[in-house]
Amino acid sequence: MKPGVLAAYRVMAYVTAVLLILLCVAVVLKYLWPEGSSTQLLGESWTTMIGIGHGYLYIVYLFIALVTTVQLRIPYGRMVLVLLAGTIPFGAFFAERKVVLWHRLRTSGEPLPFERSSSPAGASGPTDS
Repeated sequence: MKPGVLAAYRVMAYVTAVLLILLCVAVVLKYLWPEGSSTQLLGESWTTMIGIGHGYLYIVYLFIALVTTVQLRIPYGRMVLVLLAGTIPFGAFFAERKVVLWHRLRTSGEPLPFERSSSPAGASGPTDS
């Protein structure tokens, strides 16, 4: 994996996650305060600004996350989960930790947790009888 790819992924994961949490706060301000109050109007303007920012940056996150997971040779199912993590509040934080762990395991030559062979207990291979 190229050195800057993981760093770019980590930055975009955090930015996407923080913006999504701020967007959730803005939506609460917009819909849970009385119509026309200053707090409700603030929530309305924040929802628009943060929503647009999160939308554009989520597209960048998708591209960088796709490049990262392809370079780490992550299976498609887990790749989709990493890509969708930017749509769930706090999801990108958890996905970022997993991707960093997978990167560390790949660079050290160890198998990823979902790649380990699961042989039944007591099965040690063919024996001569």
